[in-house]
Amino acid sequence: MDDDGGKIGRILVADDDPTMREMILNYFEESNVLADAAGSRYELHRYLAAAEPSLIVLDLVLGEHDGLDVLREIRTRSDVPVILMTGQRRDEIDRVVGLELGADDYVTKPFGLRELLARIRAILRRHEMGRAARVRDPRPGGYQFGGWRLECRNRRLQDPDGTEVPLTNGEYDLLVAFVEAPQRTLTREQLLQASRIHEDVFDRSIDVQVLRLRRKLETDPAAPRIIQTQRGVGYIFAMPVERF
Repeated sequence: MDDDGGKIGRILVADDDPTMREMILNYFEESNVLADAAGSRYELHRYLAAAEPSLIVLDLVLGEHDGLDVLREIRTRSDVPVILMTGQRRDEIDRVVGLELGADDYVTKPFGLRELLARIRAILRRHEMGRAARVRDPRPGGYQFGGWRLECRNRRLQDPDGTEVPLTNGEYDLLVAFVEAPQRTLTREQLLQASRIHEDVFDRSIDVQVLRLRRKLETDPAAPRIIQTQRGVGYIFAMPVERF
């Protein structure tokens, strides 16, 4: 029995394999972790319409639906943390695409249930640390760069045309880490720590987070002008930044 399980909240396991769902749910129950299950895309969306889980464990094959498409749908409505479950035969590119679409982590079948629970705890600790830090955040009203405007109080980013660009929690924290140290090379480790993405060995590369942010900031993400790569070192936010 896990005395700390109650702090996790409620986990949603989305998998069309009833044996896998039952195995995970039974382990969570033994660990004193609240969990529900969804066996299809329809069941998952019906659940999300009624409640917000603490985290979703999502299989990349959900019946006749591709889990990546389901992840896209989730990200249009929620920043809830998501761990993908992938099969051994799924190509590495699927895992990378999943991370780019907003997944927080992935596990490859067959995986240990203890490892899955450890990853869940790591992600939820990270999110809680980020929320706590934002509450006591002494930052100014915001930052301006190249016509862009980032307002810290309401965590809103506007492009040069005044259009709001939505950011996930991870993207916002990473962007703040960059604008607080403009025109200065930052190592991956510095960015992991400054953006609160870093938790432990279960976290994936900062490079995926940077790629996701570039796709929102850059006119051509393949030839970035704002967040530039310093080969072998890290990244640099190349534009001058003003506080307001």
